[in-house]
Amino acid sequence: MDRSRPSTAPEWQVSQWFNTDRPLALADFAGRVIALHAFQMLCPGCVQHGLPQAQRIARLFDASRVAVIGLHTVFEHHAAMTPEALAAFIHEYRLAFPIGIDAPAVAGPIPQTMASYAMQGTPTLILIDRWGRLRKQSLGVEDDMRVGADIAFLLAEQEHPDDS
Repeated sequence: MDRSRPSTAPEWQVSQWFNTDRPLALADFAGRVIALHAFQMLCPGCVQHGLPQAQRIARLFDASRVAVIGLHTVFEHHAAMTPEALAAFIHEYRLAFPIGIDAPAVAGPIPQTMASYAMQGTPTLILIDRWGRLRKQSLGVEDDMRVGADIAFLLAEQEHPDDS
């Protein structure tokens, strides 16, 4: 986890939201830690590890302190991963946290939010602190104990990172 001078997290570019009645932005979560899970529904690591972990985080941490957000970021197999297919996937896997569809690329296959965060693939876990600063970004499977410790560290911070 990045404990040096963290940078402000880029805003999400989302074309459609699920499990929320309005578009969401980073500012909506000021004062809360955000656990953002970037995934593709045809990614085995996402289905077997990333999304179940996101569900555990949502279940175990107080929603008033930790927000879990899913980001369906499609950089391959575009024809198979439509919003309709994602809606069925969300229903079948009983994903209850807000999930956004990463806005399509302006040029090339990499969606806009994936590009702005320089993600290397999926699953990607991103932790954003209570002040909207990017504190962790990791590709692949993350151990639950490590992720829990990282979230606990961010929750325990008493002051703005620039004040220390």
